[in-house]
Amino acid sequence: MNGKELSISSGYSKYNPEAKRRKKVNPLKELYPLLPTEKYDVIYADPPWDYGGKMQYDKSSIKTENIGFQRQVFISAANFKYPTLKLQELKELNVNSIAADNSILFMWTTGPQLANSIQLGQFWGFEYKTMAFVWDKQVHNPGRYTLSQTEFVLVFKKGRFPSPRGARNVRQLISVHRGKHSEKPQMVIDGITKMFPQQKKIELFARKNYVGWDNWGLEIPNQKIEIQSQGEINAEK
Repeated sequence: MNGKELSISSGYSKYNPEAKRRKKVNPLKELYPLLPTEKYDVIYADPPWDYGGKMQYDKSSIKTENIGFQRQVFISAANFKYPTLKLQELKELNVNSIAADNSILFMWTTGPQLANSIQLGQFWGFEYKTMAFVWDKQVHNPGRYTLSQTEFVLVFKKGRFPSPRGARNVRQLISVHRGKHSEKPQMVIDGITKMFPQQKKIELFARKNYVGWDNWGLEIPNQKIEIQSQGEINAEK
């Protein structure tokens, strides 16, 4: 065995330099842009959860499966796509300041972040109620336990349930093929809009710009997207 082989002790010897190079950095001087001064009845958030910069579990990181690590290590991490935030950093965002006295918070999460999500919603001033949506992505990610195929939207309440209530037949389970990394199915925001058509609504950490919604985040496009009553969503001309 030569010195080069000895120096490669694990897949992370290839992964770590690449991870450092590809990590997305917040372009702002401050941690967050300013929040609006208005109050909202419905808040929809997709926090950029931090996973410690770890690559997804894959056999290419196992010595016996990838001899000498000649094959490229499977590299995929959330912080390659956007700046991620730890729980303590997410707590610094004063979401309670934009929440009406009677309001609802819908929050995206994953299995590994479930406990953090409930803690974060409570820290923001809301009470955890239930799981509003379960997204079957129709394809799976590698995992150490079972194969990961779902993500979740939790719902929290502050004060009383916002009224008047709209649709009561929005389904919890959504089965939509996964698209781009971190892109969420539009059926979710469509469903929330149907449930609360008259309420003042905002999307946090938004990367799309929906008609009828205010939004906040680092990557909001100018083009508006109109939510159709039948659930179809089209770009507004």
